[in-house]
Amino acid sequence: MENVLQHFRKEEQPFIEQVVSMMREVEDRYAPKLTDFLDPRQQFILDSIRRQYEEIDSSAQGALEDAERRRVLLFPSYYTPSDNDFSSKVVEVHYPTKFVTLKHKDVLGSMMSLGIDRSKFGDIRVQDGAIQFVVALEVLDYVRANFTSIGKVKVHINVIEDPIDYFVQQEEWITDTLTVSSLRLDTVIASVFNISRQKSASLIQGGKVKVNWSEKDQVSLELQELDLLSIRGHGRVKLIMIEGRTKKDKLRLQIGRLELKN
Repeated sequence: MENVLQHFRKEEQPFIEQVVSMMREVEDRYAPKLTDFLDPRQQFILDSIRRQYEEIDSSAQGALEDAERRRVLLFPSYYTPSDNDFSSKVVEVHYPTKFVTLKHKDVLGSMMSLGIDRSKFGDIRVQDGAIQFVVALEVLDYVRANFTSIGKVKVHINVIEDPIDYFVQQEEWITDTLTVSSLRLDTVIASVFNISRQKSASLIQGGKVKVNWSEKDQVSLELQELDLLSIRGHGRVKLIMIEGRTKKDKLRLQIGRLELKN
Protein backbone atom coordinates (compact mmCIF):
# COMPACT_ATOMS: atom_id res chain seq x y z
CA MET A 1 0.00 0.00 0.00
CA GLU A 2 2.89 2.37 0.74
CA ASN A 3 3.95 2.17 -2.91
CA VAL A 4 0.49 3.26 -3.97
CA LEU A 5 0.33 6.17 -1.53
CA GLN A 6 3.56 7.77 -2.72
CA HIS A 7 1.92 8.64 -6.05
CA PHE A 8 -0.69 10.87 -4.45
CA ARG A 9 -0.72 14.37 -2.99
CA LYS A 10 -0.68 15.04 0.71
CA GLU A 11 -4.09 16.74 0.46
CA GLU A 12 -5.51 13.53 -1.02
CA GLN A 13 -4.61 11.50 2.08
CA PRO A 14 -7.98 11.96 3.87
CA PHE A 15 -9.80 10.62 0.80
CA ILE A 16 -7.35 7.70 0.55
CA GLU A 17 -7.94 6.84 4.21
CA GLN A 18 -11.69 6.94 3.62
CA VAL A 19 -11.36 4.57 0.64
CA VAL A 20 -9.14 2.14 2.59
CA SER A 21 -11.70 2.14 5.41
CA MET A 22 -14.47 1.30 2.92
CA MET A 23 -12.40 -1.53 1.42
CA ARG A 24 -11.89 -3.05 4.85
CA GLU A 25 -15.60 -2.78 5.60
CA VAL A 26 -16.44 -4.65 2.38
CA GLU A 27 -13.87 -7.30 3.32
CA ASP A 28 -15.11 -7.67 6.89
CA ARG A 29 -18.85 -7.60 6.22
CA TYR A 30 -18.94 -9.30 2.80
CA ALA A 31 -21.37 -6.58 1.73
CA PRO A 32 -21.28 -3.84 -0.95
CA LYS A 33 -20.41 -0.25 -0.08
CA LEU A 34 -21.36 2.82 -2.14
CA THR A 35 -19.31 6.02 -2.41
CA ASP A 36 -20.68 9.51 -2.96
CA PHE A 37 -20.18 11.06 -6.40
CA LEU A 38 -16.47 11.13 -7.23
CA ASP A 39 -14.65 13.27 -9.77
CA PRO A 40 -12.37 11.52 -12.32
CA ARG A 41 -9.26 12.01 -10.19
CA GLN A 42 -10.95 10.45 -7.15
CA GLN A 43 -12.17 7.55 -9.28
CA PHE A 44 -8.59 7.00 -10.44
CA ILE A 45 -7.28 7.02 -6.85
CA LEU A 46 -9.99 4.62 -5.69
CA ASP A 47 -9.27 2.19 -8.52
CA SER A 48 -5.52 2.30 -7.81
CA ILE A 49 -6.20 1.31 -4.19
CA ARG A 50 -8.86 -1.27 -5.05
CA ARG A 51 -6.36 -3.21 -7.15
CA GLN A 52 -4.54 -4.06 -3.91
CA TYR A 53 -7.60 -6.06 -2.80
CA GLU A 54 -8.01 -9.28 -4.79
CA GLU A 55 -11.45 -10.12 -3.42
CA ILE A 56 -13.05 -6.72 -4.13
CA ASP A 57 -14.47 -5.51 -7.44
CA SER A 58 -15.95 -2.13 -8.31
CA SER A 59 -18.41 -0.58 -10.71
CA ALA A 60 -18.98 3.12 -11.41
CA GLN A 61 -22.16 4.81 -12.56
CA GLY A 62 -23.24 8.42 -12.96
CA ALA A 63 -26.81 7.83 -14.22
CA LEU A 64 -26.28 9.98 -17.32
CA GLU A 65 -24.38 8.57 -20.30
CA ASP A 66 -20.67 9.49 -20.31
CA ALA A 67 -21.04 11.03 -16.86
CA GLU A 68 -17.93 12.66 -15.43
CA ARG A 69 -18.94 12.42 -11.78
CA ARG A 70 -19.88 8.91 -10.69
CA ARG A 71 -20.75 6.87 -7.63
CA VAL A 72 -18.60 3.78 -7.23
CA LEU A 73 -19.91 0.55 -5.76
CA LEU A 74 -17.31 -1.60 -4.01
CA PHE A 75 -18.41 -5.20 -3.62
CA PRO A 76 -17.18 -8.76 -2.98
CA SER A 77 -16.17 -10.39 -6.25
CA TYR A 78 -19.10 -12.86 -6.13
CA TYR A 79 -21.69 -10.03 -5.99
CA THR A 80 -23.58 -8.85 -9.10
CA PRO A 81 -24.54 -5.15 -8.88
CA SER A 82 -27.77 -3.68 -10.27
CA ASP A 83 -28.74 -0.11 -11.22
CA ASN A 84 -30.61 0.27 -7.92
CA ASP A 85 -27.36 -0.21 -6.00
CA PHE A 86 -26.18 3.22 -7.18
CA SER A 87 -29.05 5.11 -5.49
CA SER A 88 -29.09 8.01 -7.95
CA LYS A 89 -31.85 9.93 -9.70
CA VAL A 90 -31.85 12.34 -12.64
CA VAL A 91 -34.01 15.42 -12.15
CA GLU A 92 -35.10 18.20 -14.48
CA VAL A 93 -35.35 21.83 -13.46
CA HIS A 94 -38.40 23.75 -14.66
CA TYR A 95 -38.39 27.55 -14.84
CA PRO A 96 -39.77 30.32 -17.12
CA THR A 97 -37.31 29.97 -20.02
CA LYS A 98 -39.07 32.71 -22.01
CA PHE A 99 -37.79 35.36 -19.62
CA VAL A 100 -34.38 34.10 -18.52
CA THR A 101 -31.70 31.58 -19.52
CA LEU A 102 -29.85 29.83 -16.71
CA LYS A 103 -26.33 28.47 -17.03
CA HIS A 104 -24.30 25.70 -15.41
CA LYS A 105 -22.67 28.06 -12.89
CA ASP A 106 -26.09 29.41 -11.81
CA VAL A 107 -27.34 25.89 -11.09
CA LEU A 108 -24.16 24.94 -9.21
CA GLY A 109 -24.28 28.09 -7.10
CA SER A 110 -27.85 27.44 -5.96
CA MET A 111 -27.09 23.77 -5.43
CA MET A 112 -24.24 24.64 -3.06
CA SER A 113 -26.43 27.10 -1.12
CA LEU A 114 -28.62 24.18 0.00
CA GLY A 115 -25.99 23.19 2.55
CA ILE A 116 -25.47 19.76 0.98
CA ASP A 117 -21.97 18.65 0.02
CA ARG A 118 -21.12 18.67 -3.72
CA SER A 119 -20.41 14.94 -3.41
CA LYS A 120 -24.17 14.28 -3.20
CA PHE A 121 -24.63 15.62 -6.73
CA GLY A 122 -23.46 14.18 -10.03
CA ASP A 123 -23.20 15.91 -13.39
CA ILE A 124 -25.16 19.02 -14.32
CA ARG A 125 -26.22 19.28 -17.97
CA VAL A 126 -27.64 22.39 -19.60
CA GLN A 127 -28.96 22.24 -23.16
CA ASP A 128 -30.58 25.29 -24.73
CA GLY A 129 -31.55 26.54 -21.30
CA ALA A 130 -33.07 23.23 -20.19
CA ILE A 131 -31.40 21.77 -17.09
CA GLN A 132 -30.91 18.27 -15.73
CA PHE A 133 -28.71 17.08 -12.88
CA VAL A 134 -28.01 13.89 -10.95
CA VAL A 135 -28.67 13.66 -7.23
CA ALA A 136 -28.07 10.99 -4.58
CA LEU A 137 -31.31 9.28 -3.60
CA GLU A 138 -30.67 9.84 0.11
CA VAL A 139 -30.96 13.63 -0.26
CA LEU A 140 -33.56 13.74 -3.05
CA ASP A 141 -36.54 14.60 -0.83
CA TYR A 142 -34.63 17.44 0.82
CA VAL A 143 -33.52 18.79 -2.57
CA ARG A 144 -37.07 18.65 -3.97
CA ALA A 145 -38.39 20.56 -0.97
CA ASN A 146 -35.65 23.20 -0.84
CA PHE A 147 -34.32 23.70 -4.38
CA THR A 148 -36.95 26.32 -5.19
CA SER A 149 -34.96 29.13 -6.79
CA ILE A 150 -31.82 29.79 -8.82
CA GLY A 151 -30.78 33.35 -8.10
CA LYS A 152 -34.04 35.31 -8.28
CA VAL A 153 -35.69 32.80 -10.60
CA LYS A 154 -38.34 30.51 -9.13
CA VAL A 155 -37.83 26.87 -10.13
CA HIS A 156 -39.22 23.45 -9.36
CA ILE A 157 -37.76 20.04 -10.10
CA ASN A 158 -39.16 16.67 -10.98
CA VAL A 159 -37.60 13.23 -11.31
CA ILE A 160 -37.14 11.85 -14.83
CA GLU A 161 -38.17 8.21 -14.72
CA ASP A 162 -37.40 7.19 -18.32
CA PRO A 163 -33.69 7.19 -19.29
CA ILE A 164 -34.69 7.93 -22.89
CA ASP A 165 -35.36 11.50 -21.71
CA TYR A 166 -31.88 12.00 -20.23
CA PHE A 167 -29.70 14.60 -21.94
CA VAL A 168 -26.84 13.14 -23.98
CA GLN A 169 -23.41 14.68 -23.44
CA GLN A 170 -22.87 17.41 -26.06
CA GLU A 171 -19.48 18.62 -24.90
CA GLU A 172 -16.73 17.76 -27.34
CA TRP A 173 -13.27 17.28 -25.88
CA ILE A 174 -10.43 17.85 -28.31
CA THR A 175 -7.56 15.47 -27.57
CA ASP A 176 -4.02 16.58 -28.20
CA THR A 177 -0.42 15.69 -27.41
CA LEU A 178 1.72 18.25 -25.67
CA THR A 179 5.36 18.41 -24.61
CA VAL A 180 6.19 20.37 -21.46
CA SER A 181 9.32 20.97 -19.40
CA SER A 182 7.52 20.08 -16.17
CA LEU A 183 4.12 19.25 -14.67
CA ARG A 184 3.90 22.57 -12.84
CA LEU A 185 0.45 24.11 -13.07
CA ASP A 186 1.70 27.37 -14.62
CA THR A 187 3.82 25.52 -17.18
CA VAL A 188 0.99 23.25 -18.37
CA ILE A 189 -1.58 26.08 -18.63
CA ALA A 190 0.90 28.23 -20.58
CA SER A 191 1.55 25.37 -23.01
CA VAL A 192 -2.09 24.36 -23.48
CA PHE A 193 -3.33 27.88 -24.23
CA ASN A 194 -0.14 29.17 -25.84
CA ILE A 195 0.22 32.04 -23.38
CA SER A 196 3.23 33.27 -21.41
CA ARG A 197 4.18 31.74 -18.07
CA GLN A 198 3.64 35.19 -16.58
CA LYS A 199 0.05 35.34 -17.88
CA SER A 200 -0.51 31.76 -16.70
CA ALA A 201 0.79 32.63 -13.22
CA SER A 202 -1.46 35.71 -13.01
CA LEU A 203 -4.51 33.56 -13.83
CA ILE A 204 -3.57 31.14 -11.04
CA GLN A 205 -2.76 33.82 -8.47
CA GLY A 206 -5.91 35.72 -9.45
CA GLY A 207 -8.10 32.84 -8.31
CA LYS A 208 -9.19 31.92 -11.83
CA VAL A 209 -7.91 28.32 -11.87
CA LYS A 210 -9.46 25.24 -10.30
CA VAL A 211 -7.90 21.79 -10.16
CA ASN A 212 -10.43 19.02 -9.54
CA TRP A 213 -13.06 21.61 -8.58
CA SER A 214 -10.86 23.28 -5.94
CA GLU A 215 -9.39 26.75 -6.47
CA LYS A 216 -5.59 26.66 -6.56
CA ASP A 217 -3.27 29.67 -6.26
CA GLN A 218 0.03 27.75 -6.14
CA VAL A 219 1.79 28.17 -9.50
CA SER A 220 4.24 25.34 -8.74
CA LEU A 221 1.54 22.74 -7.99
CA GLU A 222 2.55 19.45 -9.65
CA LEU A 223 -0.24 18.04 -11.81
CA GLN A 224 -0.99 14.33 -12.01
CA GLU A 225 -2.89 11.99 -14.32
CA LEU A 226 -6.63 12.61 -14.62
CA ASP A 227 -6.44 16.03 -13.00
CA LEU A 228 -9.17 18.28 -14.35
CA LEU A 229 -8.39 21.98 -14.75
CA SER A 230 -10.94 24.75 -15.13
CA ILE A 231 -9.54 28.13 -16.20
CA ARG A 232 -12.04 30.99 -16.06
CA GLY A 233 -12.26 32.68 -19.44
CA HIS A 234 -10.37 29.92 -21.24
CA GLY A 235 -12.14 26.58 -20.77
CA ARG A 236 -11.33 23.22 -19.25
CA VAL A 237 -8.42 20.81 -19.61
CA LYS A 238 -7.92 17.25 -18.42
CA LEU A 239 -4.58 15.54 -18.17
CA ILE A 240 -5.47 12.17 -19.70
CA MET A 241 -2.07 10.50 -19.60
CA ILE A 242 1.59 11.15 -18.93
CA GLU A 243 3.11 9.25 -21.87
CA GLY A 244 6.79 9.54 -20.92
CA ARG A 245 9.83 11.61 -21.78
CA THR A 246 11.15 12.79 -25.14
CA LYS A 247 14.79 12.53 -26.24
CA LYS A 248 15.23 16.12 -25.03
CA ASP A 249 13.95 15.05 -21.60
CA LYS A 250 10.62 16.87 -21.90
CA LEU A 251 7.39 15.27 -20.72
CA ARG A 252 4.90 14.15 -23.33
CA LEU A 253 1.29 14.55 -22.20
CA GLN A 254 -2.00 13.43 -23.67
CA ILE A 255 -4.59 16.08 -22.84
CA GLY A 256 -8.24 16.79 -23.52
CA ARG A 257 -9.40 20.36 -24.06
CA LEU A 258 -12.90 21.75 -23.83
CA GLU A 259 -13.07 25.20 -25.37
CA LEU A 260 -15.50 27.79 -24.09
CA LYS A 261 -18.52 28.24 -26.33
CA ASN A 262 -19.76 31.80 -26.68
